[in-house]
Amino acid sequence: MEQQLKIKKVLNNNVIIAAHPSYEEVVLIGKGIGFNKSKGEEVSFDKADKTFLLSNEQEKEQYVNLLPHIDEALIDFMNDILLHIEARMGQELNQHIHVALTDHIAFAINRAKKEMQFTNPFLFEIESLYPKEYQVATEVVTMIYDQMGIHFPEGETGFIALHIHSAVTDKTLREINRHNQLITRLVGIVEDTMDIEIDKKSVDYHRLVQHLHRAIDRVYQGESAGDEIRLAEMLKQEYPVCYNLAWKLIKVMQKQLNKPVDESEAIYLTIHLQRLTHKS
Repeated sequence: MEQQLKIKKVLNNNVIIAAHPSYEEVVLIGKGIGFNKSKGEEVSFDKADKTFLLSNEQEKEQYVNLLPHIDEALIDFMNDILLHIEARMGQELNQHIHVALTDHIAFAINRAKKEMQFTNPFLFEIESLYPKEYQVATEVVTMIYDQMGIHFPEGETGFIALHIHSAVTDKTLREINRHNQLITRLVGIVEDTMDIEIDKKSVDYHRLVQHLHRAIDRVYQGESAGDEIRLAEMLKQEYPVCYNLAWKLIKVMQKQLNKPVDESEAIYLTIHLQRLTHKS
C-alpha cells in the first residue's frame, strides 16, 4: 500500500515539503510532484525520486528561500547529480548537501555565464587529500557541461569536491577549510625554511599533505602516531634541519588547533621532509 503524506508547502512543480509520521517534515523531489498541488492535499511517498530531511531550521529556511531563484530544470538536474554522487561514493550523503551544493552550483553557473574567473588556492591540497571526492566532482562538472553547455573553471571542481567530502564525513565546510588553510600554511613554512619550491604533483608532496591531514585528525582524536624514542634520537642526529623544521610545524599546529600535538609526529614529519629535500 502506498504511503500518503499531507503536503505542508509546495516549493515548485518538482519540490514539496510534506508531513511525515516519523520524521515530522520531509522534502520530496520528483518530476511534476508539486504540479497543481496545494497545501493540505495528499501525495504518494512513492512518487518522489528523492527524499531528504531538513531537521535544521536554518537550512530549511535557506532551502525554501533559495528555490524561487533557481530554474526548476536545475532542481530536477540537481537530483540526478546527487544520485550520481551517492552512487559513486557508495554511501548516503548528509542531508545538508541538498542546500549547500544546490546553492553553490547555482551561483557557479551564474559566475560562468558572466565569465567571472577566480582561483582556488587549495586546489592541489584538495586533490591530494580527497582524490575520490575530486574524481566524482570532475564527473559532476562534466555532467553540467553535457547537460547545460557550461564550462566550469578547475577551481569549481575543488569546491564541489569539498562539498562532497563534507557530506560523506559530516564535517562542516568551515572546519574542512580551516584544516586545508593550516596545511597550506605548513607547506609554505617548509618551502620558506628549506628555500625550495615543492612539486605539487610529486608523490612526496602527496605523502606530506596526507600525513599532515592525518596528524590533524589524530590531534582531535587524541591518538598517538607511535612511541619511537630511539628512532627520534637517530633522526635528530642524522637530519637536524628536517627534525627542527618538523617541530616548528608542530608548534604552528598546536597554536592554530589549540590542542597538544603528540611528540611522535616529529618522527614521521622528519621522514617526509627528508624525502622532499633530498629530491629537491
